[in-house]
Amino acid sequence: MSDADAESIGIVTHNGTHHADEALAVALLRSLPQFSSLPLTRTRDASFIDKGTIVVDVGATYEPERQRFDHHQRGFEHTFENGFNTKLSSAGLVWKHYGKAILSQKLFEDVDSDLVDLLWKKLYEDFVEAIDGIDNGIAQYSGQALYKSSTDLSSRVGRLNPRWNEVLPSDAAQKQKEEDQRFEKASALAGGEFWDTLEGLRLAWLPAREIVLRAVEGRKGVEGADSRGRILVFDEYASWKDHLHKLEAHLNIPEAERPLYVIYPDSSSSWRIQAVPVTPTSFESRKALPEKWRGVRDDQLDGLLGFEQDLKGAIFVHASGFIGGHKTRQGALAMARAALDL
Repeated sequence: MSDADAESIGIVTHNGTHHADEALAVALLRSLPQFSSLPLTRTRDASFIDKGTIVVDVGATYEPERQRFDHHQRGFEHTFENGFNTKLSSAGLVWKHYGKAILSQKLFEDVDSDLVDLLWKKLYEDFVEAIDGIDNGIAQYSGQALYKSSTDLSSRVGRLNPRWNEVLPSDAAQKQKEEDQRFEKASALAGGEFWDTLEGLRLAWLPAREIVLRAVEGRKGVEGADSRGRILVFDEYASWKDHLHKLEAHLNIPEAERPLYVIYPDSSSSWRIQAVPVTPTSFESRKALPEKWRGVRDDQLDGLLGFEQDLKGAIFVHASGFIGGHKTRQGALAMARAALDL
């Protein structure tokens, strides 16, 4: 690269082996108008790095006011904050400082809106944090892994690097060109999956959150439910597990008034009663369905329940007690009310 080229370096990251963090960081930056038309330079030459408009994952400094976003330097321990403790990589740094602006542009929402803030945190939790953790060598969990995973985004981005024994051009400029082309594929891959995730949140996660919020706020007034709010009823199914616990915290719902059972219609026009898990991913329930119901079905279950004729129609209770079924909404509600007292 000539000295003349150095005046228009634009976005700078390191050359050589690429990783998911700078691949995503570059994709995110390119979505913003102020960076979208800038050229990309991959180098470790300090003279070029110093002239970059914005520098990610190289340069050994974190100075947001100068648009310098490296995380490799001694003493760097910054996190996303907001309840997250994972050390940031260049992806997390870019998302922390530019994520709200990106979402504001994509969603046509004010940068300070609650919606932008919600998705800014959610996308870090669901997408960016894992890239930060992997790039910084932070294990996802303690203990020995039970199996190997090599299908995650960071692994797939890594496989776009040249193989160790692959023959590359002997000319330095041609070799750099080949590596840069592979980086562009990696950045497109990381960016594409990120935008797909945002689209999924916009089209499915956010509508589900609104349904869950309405159900939580109105749960005490549902006829046949529970005046303390321990039964949550959905008249249309929505993916609720990812929202309920956070909304409980957001709304400051006392523990004694938090839902223990969720009632919702299934695809066969029957109704399910599901025990709320202790955490969204837990197999342990706050209050599992009664032990004497577990593993029992149909008429035998109706007999155990002892309901009046108009509430018969029990279908099953799972052997672990985490879920059951009834043919009618009122029957499922009756099961939930009975379970509260057992």
